[in-house]
Amino acid sequence: MKRLLALVGFYFFTQATIAAPSINVGGVYDYLDGDKSTFLKRIFNGGDSTAFVKVNILEILFDADGTAREVPLKTQADKSARDGLMASPARLIVPANGMQGTRLLYMGERDKERYFRVRFVPVVPEKEDEFAVSSEEREDYKKSLSAGVTVLAGYGTVFFVRPKDTRFDSVIENSPGNYRIRNNGNTVVVIDEFKDCSVKNEQDCQPTTKHHILAGRTFNFEKQSGREYRFTLVEGEKSKKLDVKG
Repeated sequence: MKRLLALVGFYFFTQATIAAPSINVGGVYDYLDGDKSTFLKRIFNGGDSTAFVKVNILEILFDADGTAREVPLKTQADKSARDGLMASPARLIVPANGMQGTRLLYMGERDKERYFRVRFVPVVPEKEDEFAVSSEEREDYKKSLSAGVTVLAGYGTVFFVRPKDTRFDSVIENSPGNYRIRNNGNTVVVIDEFKDCSVKNEQDCQPTTKHHILAGRTFNFEKQSGREYRFTLVEGEKSKKLDVKG
């Protein structure tokens, strides 16, 4: 679970500029339900210049020991046999203080859950980037980014594709010193807004966290006397608030 959380990326590209784009992709975790094949992802630009954004996708694979790897998607000569996630469009021109959307389309088998890293990378457009702008427009944009220093920030999100026959089966074991949730289903379960606080002092709390329990995995924590653990167990569209005393 911690390894999966580490896959959420935030990275920077430095360019010379005064005016600058500033993109926001909303949630960094998105979920495609078993009966859906497309997902609309909106990208916002709160900056004061146009954002040119490339969308890149990698598949996340997990080794037997739980280690995550990001690998390029396999390309098929026959596009009808495409297997994986694609973005349409994969190049976005987002105006200042505006919004654009891209549809994430999954094509392939849905017998098991799959995971993808979707990167939204702001760039200074070049000819090979295939943005629908002229050479003059590219040069004008570069000149507008030449008088100072700014940071172009990109985001990496995690996209979960649930199996067609989605099944939730969370088994809870609440022993005197330990609390455990095992995911016996076939799709991810979310532990949202996990809070570890003192019973006597509500201000004495650990940072709120979010956890993903992949199919076949377990989430557990040691209960301590005088502490209270509050969180929401999310299974798709269903959610349940839980309160556990140490």
